[in-house]
Amino acid sequence: MNLDLIAQIGLSIFGIAAIFLVGRKNKWGFVMGVLAQPFWLTTSYINQQWGVFFVSIIYTISWIYGIHEWFFKNKKKTKR
Repeated sequence: MNLDLIAQIGLSIFGIAAIFLVGRKNKWGFVMGVLAQPFWLTTSYINQQWGVFFVSIIYTISWIYGIHEWFFKNKKKTKR
């Protein structure tokens, strides 16, 4: 099994799980989204899809922001 095929499988599994969970307002969707990003970055790099590579970096930042908001920021608000 080559690296590109592994990346395609990984991005499919984690990407679909991320969208499904976020759609259900489940904070773990953001974690799945972050886990999908290495696969997106790998496959876009292998196939020299530089636009997708750049967008994947932005998505990574967005998923991390979601993790911050859902896992850490909400805890700060409830401690008051």
